[in-house]
Amino acid sequence: MQELPDCLYEGNQPTLITPSSPTPNHSLYLSNLDDHHFLRFSIKYLYLFQKSISPLTLKDSLSRVLVDYYPFAGRIRVSDEGSKLEVDCNGEGAVFAEAFMDITCQDFVQLSPKPNKSWRKLLFKVQAQSFVDIPPLVIQVTYLRCGGMILCTAINHCLCDGIGTSQFLHAWAHETTSQAHLPTRPFHSRHVLDPRNPPRVTHSHPGFTRTTTVDKSSTFDICKHLQSQPLAPATITFTQSHLLRLKKTCAPSLKCTTFEALAAHTWRSWAQSLELPLTMLVKLLFSVNMRERLTPELPQGYYGNGFVLACAESKVQDLVNGNIYHAVKSIQEAKSRITDEYVRSTIDLLEDKTVKTDVSCSLVISQWAKLGLEELDLGGGKPMYMGPLTSDIYCLFLPVARDSDAIRVQISLPEDVVKRLEYCMVKFLDGKDNEDENSRA
Repeated sequence: MQELPDCLYEGNQPTLITPSSPTPNHSLYLSNLDDHHFLRFSIKYLYLFQKSISPLTLKDSLSRVLVDYYPFAGRIRVSDEGSKLEVDCNGEGAVFAEAFMDITCQDFVQLSPKPNKSWRKLLFKVQAQSFVDIPPLVIQVTYLRCGGMILCTAINHCLCDGIGTSQFLHAWAHETTSQAHLPTRPFHSRHVLDPRNPPRVTHSHPGFTRTTTVDKSSTFDICKHLQSQPLAPATITFTQSHLLRLKKTCAPSLKCTTFEALAAHTWRSWAQSLELPLTMLVKLLFSVNMRERLTPELPQGYYGNGFVLACAESKVQDLVNGNIYHAVKSIQEAKSRITDEYVRSTIDLLEDKTVKTDVSCSLVISQWAKLGLEELDLGGGKPMYMGPLTSDIYCLFLPVARDSDAIRVQISLPEDVVKRLEYCMVKFLDGKDNEDENSRA
């Protein structure tokens, strides 16, 4: 894997793109689901397009879409209360950088098939003292020698979730390619997710509590252990036939969705590859869209964080012995707990700013594969590649460009663990599929 060449910037970079007409000037309240510490980072997407769009066109359409999505042109700040974040909708503008890199689209695919440190060159690094000081929207368009382009975006997670980021990016694409009004107008107010007064925590929330282990010998923080050493990305692509075969390992006794089967298989493979103590209690935290689980449902166009983390728990020995039936059942039970009352209880729990997501002995899975991210078309066609700019110990289920039925699993682990994980993830396939069909991006 070779390092990418440096980006070449011309003139005064970057520029600030402001809304093309006046926008409301006020403070946007962020809900407890937006504001908790687990989401204080930017969602960073990388798109590779075979055909480029001129920077002037992209800037003009961005300026227009920021009229509707004006909080993206504002700035995050700490509220007067001192503990919550809010958006100062001041119209300062989104950060937009344009650069050139002396490679082709094919060079990029061949040189860097997986995220690596040199990919970070593809997103302008804003100098800021803290996360709060970074503008909510940072964009870099890098033009390539072949006439293609790489688009990188960093969108503050406190402002929106994956569904919200996809909604915004498609709105930008709509402004780039059409003169018509946006098909979905953004719904800005977060007060639909206000905590109750007084707060009432009516459910247990294991995703926010410290893991208790069965014996002292198995007590250690997996997250800290992994982050204390060099990590390498594992990426395994599952075709539609692989996913169907995986689901059949549960049938006919247990019907399950593709996500449930793949999440169960990934959780199980993760525990096996890390060679965790059999008596250890581990968790799987995964995002569940709760927009339609609330009463009433969240308004159409709501782009704020409209998900909660469901939590499945298991002893390692129950996970790794037998097939994925046990893990699937645990995931289904965790999903079924996400009701209106559970969500309200979560929001009330997060009124306590000392509460944090428990990632110490957890695998966290974020679902990007069914958000339409790979369908983004800014006028030059859909992307050749779509994925995150960086890889983390949190697991992503990613879309595969030009194959909507496939899913790419990506997670960073120590090099020796990566090899074990890849083996565990594909060993359910027979020899022929293992040789011919399995794709490791």
